[in-house]
Amino acid sequence: MTGAKRGLIALGAIALLTAFYSRLNPPAVLADAAKAFLASLTPELRARASFEFANQEERLNWHFIPKERKGVALREMTSAQKQLAHALLSAGLSQQGVIKAHTIMSLEQVLKEIEKNGPNERDPEKYYVSIFGEPSESGTWGYRFEGHHISQNFTVVKGRVASSPNFFGANPAMVKEGPRAGLRALGREEDLGRAVVQSLTDAQRTIAIVDKTAYKDIFTMASRKAVLEGQPNGLGWAKLTPKQRELVTALVEEYASNFPAPLAEHRMDQYRKSQASLYFAWAGGVNAGDPHYYRIQTSAFLIEYDNTQNNNNHIHSVWRDYAGDFGLDLLGEHYKTSHQ
Repeated sequence: MTGAKRGLIALGAIALLTAFYSRLNPPAVLADAAKAFLASLTPELRARASFEFANQEERLNWHFIPKERKGVALREMTSAQKQLAHALLSAGLSQQGVIKAHTIMSLEQVLKEIEKNGPNERDPEKYYVSIFGEPSESGTWGYRFEGHHISQNFTVVKGRVASSPNFFGANPAMVKEGPRAGLRALGREEDLGRAVVQSLTDAQRTIAIVDKTAYKDIFTMASRKAVLEGQPNGLGWAKLTPKQRELVTALVEEYASNFPAPLAEHRMDQYRKSQASLYFAWAGGVNAGDPHYYRIQTSAFLIEYDNTQNNNNHIHSVWRDYAGDFGLDLLGEHYKTSHQ
């Protein structure tokens, strides 16, 4: 591919980014962005970025720790290719989600300065793009944008989009010093969760706080299927006051709103339909600075969050769909219909 052609593709990235927020057809937006990204790559990079959709071993192999991954890293790309990779990330997120993602990536430079010659390589461009199958508005395919503290997984099945697992983390949760002191990539996830637990009466807290010691991490980690052992625990939806329900709704909405309006509304619809089965659980202290963990668990989805590492200044947060992670529920429906 000539440099001139790649330049034209790069210019198109700006138009793509603008279109992402005005169009209400996520499958088309995702497909267009993925095609543009793949078209910008050299044959060698395209081969490394592309996987068979049926390759479950790789497609379900997600993580959020600072390790090498398959796919193509931003740091291996030209400026034009990077723009289109960021356009692909933006295709699946709302403006709010894009801001969080880029802020989290920028924290790698903060960690590099804090750790000096630490054991982990810190690089804001050590984020990888992988495409599974052939991008198509009405076909079946997917993609992943992943690196330290970011794992965004999207699957399209016959024009329907699944957007989980969806992981955002932040270290430091709040930058303590330097020119970016006070920066909080996931501040609302922390503040809204604390607002819920602080709104509870003493009697409610005895039920909602399932452990006085905060857990070391989220339970589901990078499991390929979201599973929590035992029966749901914590404070049930029926025991929340109307005001407390508003706070829980605002917290769920914060996670849902990381995605474009159609996908966010689908998540909120999941929430509304599963409220009767909802439990809010907390572990650890309830004051700012205390190590803490919370989860919102329903019959349909699970939100997990913790802030316990690095002196309680290191956040992990995730949205998991019990049946719909990696589009497995949509694929099940599709295969069943096709077979019949």
